[in-house]
Amino acid sequence: MIPFSMRAVSMRAMSTGALAVAISVPAAAAALLAPEMAPALHAQSRANLDASMQGEAYAYATYSLFADQARAQGLPSVRQLFRRTAAVELWEHFAKEAELRGVVGGNTANLQSAMKDEESRSHAMYPAFARQARQDGDTIAARLFEEIARDESAQQAASAKALEVIRTGRGAIPTPPGVKPVTVQAGAPKVRAARTRQSLSAAQHSEAMASAKYAQFAKAAAAHGNPALARLFTVTADAALREHFAGEAQLAGTVGTTRENLITAVNVEQYESRIMYPTYARQAKAAGDAKAAELFAHNAKAEAGQARAFDTARNQLR
Repeated sequence: MIPFSMRAVSMRAMSTGALAVAISVPAAAAALLAPEMAPALHAQSRANLDASMQGEAYAYATYSLFADQARAQGLPSVRQLFRRTAAVELWEHFAKEAELRGVVGGNTANLQSAMKDEESRSHAMYPAFARQARQDGDTIAARLFEEIARDESAQQAASAKALEVIRTGRGAIPTPPGVKPVTVQAGAPKVRAARTRQSLSAAQHSEAMASAKYAQFAKAAAAHGNPALARLFTVTADAALREHFAGEAQLAGTVGTTRENLITAVNVEQYESRIMYPTYARQAKAAGDAKAAELFAHNAKAEAGQARAFDTARNQLR
């Protein structure tokens, strides 16, 4: 058994068939998963939910970029397939796993969680990545990491202000700045050092998780009757995906041609449907976590259907 989602591997790398390589989930992504009100689950079920959420978040982010590439190549049906699947990964698979894991709380708890994540990225992760990239001669990556660190610091300040408003009932939720999307073009990595490539991978996983997590926070804020906070979370989620993740993906060479992207998607979905989720379901059932077992089994079937859809699209490309 491979005790993590294979989406923690570079999705471009997966298209080469390296599906059995045992690596650890980037700590930067794992750090985002620290629910305070999680239901009682066996430790293995919790770990499997964490890994699968990380995978679903990364798939959502990557498939969103794959959809953009299909549009650039004039393939509207493939674009729609990637967009539809990305939505399923975020609003069905990730959302249900996050609910079972207890990731989303009230507005106060969600803002505290966001602030903790933003502090870690702005004060620890990105500054360290920037220093290492400069040492290795990847100055473009270093500048990107520094820029995102500043963004994260500003986001933390906005979250802190929003938390003060929620707690005191005075003032207004900050209006978030506009998102400046990065257009990602297909191509090889644009950095030279292996350490920089590893940093980009960890950063992408962290931003994908942040985007998926904040999207759930936005939904919760709207349900709690706070549209201003919902907008703050929504825009922050969009920035994590369309600015930070996309900028890192451009340097990392995450996006290939649409044919390459479809092959990657088929390999990922087949792994998850045939190996990962069935394994997680068996383990959850053995541990007595019936709800987790049922969810994992359901996701396995869904991923199998997605694999078939991607494979059909690949075969139809001229």
